[in-house]
Amino acid sequence: MVILLVFGTGDGGSTPLGTTPLNFIGNSMENILVVGINTRSVASSLKKLGYNIYSADYFGTCDLQESVNEYKSILKQKAYQSCGYFTENFNSGCLDELAKDFVDYSDNIICLAGASPENYPKKKIIGNKNVKDVENKYKLYKKLKNEFKLPKTFHASDMIEACEIIDNYPDKRFILKPIEGSGGYGIQNWEKKDDYINLKEFILQELIEGSNISVSVLSTGSQSHTILTSEQIIGEVNLGQREIYGYCGNITPLLDDKGAARMGEGIINSLSLTGSNGVDFILRNDDLYLIEVNPRLQGTLECAEASLGINMVNAHMEACNGVIMDVSTPKKFAVKMIIHNRQRSLVGDLSFRGVYDIPLENVIIEKGEPLVTVIDSNRVLEDAVYSAEKQVSFVYSSLKPL
Repeated sequence: MVILLVFGTGDGGSTPLGTTPLNFIGNSMENILVVGINTRSVASSLKKLGYNIYSADYFGTCDLQESVNEYKSILKQKAYQSCGYFTENFNSGCLDELAKDFVDYSDNIICLAGASPENYPKKKIIGNKNVKDVENKYKLYKKLKNEFKLPKTFHASDMIEACEIIDNYPDKRFILKPIEGSGGYGIQNWEKKDDYINLKEFILQELIEGSNISVSVLSTGSQSHTILTSEQIIGEVNLGQREIYGYCGNITPLLDDKGAARMGEGIINSLSLTGSNGVDFILRNDDLYLIEVNPRLQGTLECAEASLGINMVNAHMEACNGVIMDVSTPKKFAVKMIIHNRQRSLVGDLSFRGVYDIPLENVIIEKGEPLVTVIDSNRVLEDAVYSAEKQVSFVYSSLKPL
């Protein structure tokens, strides 16, 4: 049996590891292809389950290569050359092109951020087979606004209509948000009326200020169960994040989620999603506002595994087969911090303890671009955070500014 996983975010290039994947067909192990923006964490979890793994992604990090039999990446990392800018270079169509050579040899497919399951054979998908109405933030708003509390959301056809909407709500602040997309890329505060890109691709959404909460829900399509809640790290300038609402990581578990766990289950049930799915909220006072739904394995995967002591990919696949894994209460606190470069730098060897998504040695990483991910865990929350922050400082001190 062969399984294809589809993820998103990566660099260009194609690097074979060992022999061609055709040599593994007929092996007692299953062959799995992972496609998406960043496939490293899922590939690592799959390797622990004993699969042969193939990947199409954006970055092609060094530690991804340790887990896969063969991979292709959009980003072509070369020593002493710039890795460029993700927002300029990433294209989901390129991922599909990279992955298509593996599809015929894959029995199943798992799609993650940056890859659409609609572009792959439905019978091979492990997870949600159609996510367009969930990923389209305006369609999601229209579907759920009468069942759950959401920020007021509008799709403006042009700048004139956008201004009229703003004028009708003088007591509210708004943000501009891409109608599709993840990671907080491209979201900006509405501050002036003459400096925005084509609004046909964006929505206007009421700005809700509060705590960023995410819940991880396992679902069979008819039954769901929240296994973990987390605090999201958003727009953290100390981690080099230049996007105001850019995703920078998580802290798990969140001990008092104010009912987010139960509400997340209701939302996933309402959407009839399967497998592992994420629901993001903003908590303002005691009110939970649904912000978006991630119909796939989420960025909290590593924190969930560290806190719960389970393999999240295994839990995802079991849920897709109609079985929700019996998960105990969290045993540890876990911290994930995605470091972005504070200034254009030459990167040396960053193979340190607790550091992942490692770029090729001696490449140039531009200011504001993702650099590495730091993950740490401890039975004491403060110790986990302190240890992660210490590794973040160590990574930054190891760079050579250009």
